[in-house]
Amino acid sequence: MEQSTELNEIEIREILAKFDIHNISSFELLSGGSENTNYLVKSENGKYVLCIFEQKTEKNVKELAHLLKHLEINNFNTSKLIYTSDSESVIIWNNKPIIIKTFIEGEIRKDFPPHLLKLIGKELAKLHQINVPEYLPKQLNYGKEQFPNVRKYSANSEFDIWLKNIIKYISPYLKLNLPKSIIHADVFWDNVIIGKDDNTATIIDFEEAVNYYRLFDIGMTIIGTCGEEKIINMEKIKHLLDGYQSEVQLLEDEINSLKAFTIYAGASMAFWRHQNFNYVKPNTKMSNHYMGLKVLVDDIVKQADDFFVRLIKN
Repeated sequence: MEQSTELNEIEIREILAKFDIHNISSFELLSGGSENTNYLVKSENGKYVLCIFEQKTEKNVKELAHLLKHLEINNFNTSKLIYTSDSESVIIWNNKPIIIKTFIEGEIRKDFPPHLLKLIGKELAKLHQINVPEYLPKQLNYGKEQFPNVRKYSANSEFDIWLKNIIKYISPYLKLNLPKSIIHADVFWDNVIIGKDDNTATIIDFEEAVNYYRLFDIGMTIIGTCGEEKIINMEKIKHLLDGYQSEVQLLEDEINSLKAFTIYAGASMAFWRHQNFNYVKPNTKMSNHYMGLKVLVDDIVKQADDFFVRLIKN
């Protein structure tokens, strides 16, 4: 990530003091994150993540804070907010919103064994059963409605044509009355913290959460945790779905639509990468970053239409 906000020790101490966090022993910039800057801060009372939002508005971040509190109330395990002495969840620093979260101990892995994939599936299903708050957006930041943006900077390109074909393929499935819920919308391997005992999987970073098809969330998690180079690992998908269905049974229409929504999810993230690194924040080193997802989507496209049906029912 291109760091947008640099904080020195004095600034960090001043910010943390607003949250009644003192006696800072160390701080360091955390890698990862595409639209925010994160610092790990250690104090005598614990470890915290100071999160600076580079692109979101104060309203957006307050809604995120409300969601994190809502998840905590509903016993969903994720990052917990720290509040200021005035009981505020968000402060503004140099015109940018900031929140402080508890640091979750554990590690980030790129490859998950079967038992962890099942745990991730179970956690996703638990999320989908929590009642949806009114303030949650009903449209994805990088959903199909945004795909035409590619024509602003790359009209009739190979990628533009590819997206048009994706929309044509998924359109019939979007007409079905499929269940919606709170969805994370970005469960990739680096948004999951594995506990030191190897028996917990904590989903973090709910910045893109919306009220949308739960099937989209499953599809995105398949893309984000079951991909291996240019192919999707079928055994991994099976374990992930087994974990999910131990909590929530998919409807028949959802099972029949899962291939389409996995394609949709992967194409959405490929679109985000293409737009971000070729138009919003042009970066020649990252301009082809979208291709890693495109090849995964193409691998799913070539599978039989009843592929997921057989995978789930066998």
